[in-house]
Amino acid sequence: MKFLKDNLLVKIYPNRGDMGLEAAKLAAERLSELLQQQEEVNIIFAAAASQNEFLEALTEEAGLDWARVNAFHMDEYMGLAVSHPQRFGHFLNRKIFSRLPFKQVYYLNPDGNDSEAECARYSALLEQMPPDLCFMGIGENTHLAFNDPHVARFDDPVLVKIIDLDEPCKRQQVNDGCFATVAEVPAYAYTLTIPALLQAKYIFCMVPGQNKAKAVQHTLQEEISARYPSTALRNHAHAILFLDQDSASLIL
Repeated sequence: MKFLKDNLLVKIYPNRGDMGLEAAKLAAERLSELLQQQEEVNIIFAAAASQNEFLEALTEEAGLDWARVNAFHMDEYMGLAVSHPQRFGHFLNRKIFSRLPFKQVYYLNPDGNDSEAECARYSALLEQMPPDLCFMGIGENTHLAFNDPHVARFDDPVLVKIIDLDEPCKRQQVNDGCFATVAEVPAYAYTLTIPALLQAKYIFCMVPGQNKAKAVQHTLQEEISARYPSTALRNHAHAILFLDQDSASLIL
């Protein structure tokens, strides 16, 4: 099943496995087209359990010249040691960065030295290598990356910033198995802003699971505003929202 909501193409699959496979197939086709048109392709990746099936399927897509692909990720916790297993850079390294021969992987805050200067460094990289593709999810509170409703700006003047996580976002980190308790979740994080994410030419947004059903409903049925950050996807010219039956349960 598929339909349009404003500019956003919505595709619904029977289960998250089928969703991940089809999203990876379409993403690989788009990547292949871009590699035929330009020397390098820049991709932003999300680190979340919602991306597991997609990332696994994407690593198995054949015939892609990953040596001409630069990889970025869209957020990272602050205050965690470089070796901490819950850092998003480690997640993506396990799931895809170490499994494919990327030209370059640009980690956010790779040395763990938290500072505003890191925002400037990563912003400069994104300006030098504007994203062609963005592979993302939607948070339970409708956040994109760590742009929770209280800090999300559709007109953000910066590409990367430091934010404080709201309580629903912290609870999601526990629900996703990242931390045992809300108290363990870092209070602050780096995030690419809404404009940084939406400057990608093409967006593939994978959102499976019953715990995302309310967020999907808000994304598609609420007024487009920063109160529900994910509604911004409806303004993008080339974005696809991939759902399974569970995440789509409140809109069917």
